[in-house]
Amino acid sequence: MTAVLFFALAAFTVAAALLVVLARNIVHSAVALIFSFCGVAGIYVLLDAEFLAAVQVLIYVGGITVLLLFAIMLTTRIAARADVFNEQIGLSAVIVLGITAILVYASLTGFPASDRPPVSPETTPALGRLLLTTHVLPFEVASILLLAAMVGAIVIARREGE
Repeated sequence: MTAVLFFALAAFTVAAALLVVLARNIVHSAVALIFSFCGVAGIYVLLDAEFLAAVQVLIYVGGITVLLLFAIMLTTRIAARADVFNEQIGLSAVIVLGITAILVYASLTGFPASDRPPVSPETTPALGRLLLTTHVLPFEVASILLLAAMVGAIVIARREGE
């Protein structure tokens, strides 16, 4: 059942990623990017990496994509429609085919599968314990740095708006 779910999520993620690249409307590309990020988060859940899945949803889906949508809607210089096919399509196709060949070769000659997957430890509680005990100082310094960057961005945006 896990393999079926993995391939369904992988197909969903790849289809959404193709829509990101091939959609003519940039807003449709951004919405497809949300679906692609959610598919990646689902694959993280299948890999027993719940923390990475939560970070994927919070940071990428919740933050980056919303920021991208705001930038698209607030910028008047970006055309709503973009030319999907341009002069770089041949080079892009060659690069994609090369990467696909490398991935297929690595998949076929990779490590043999073991009988049972190793039991994964509970990583999320351990990570939380480490962030709030051993690594609390770097964690707080990073939060202060992000707060300062956000305040600076607000001040710069306010000056430009006046």
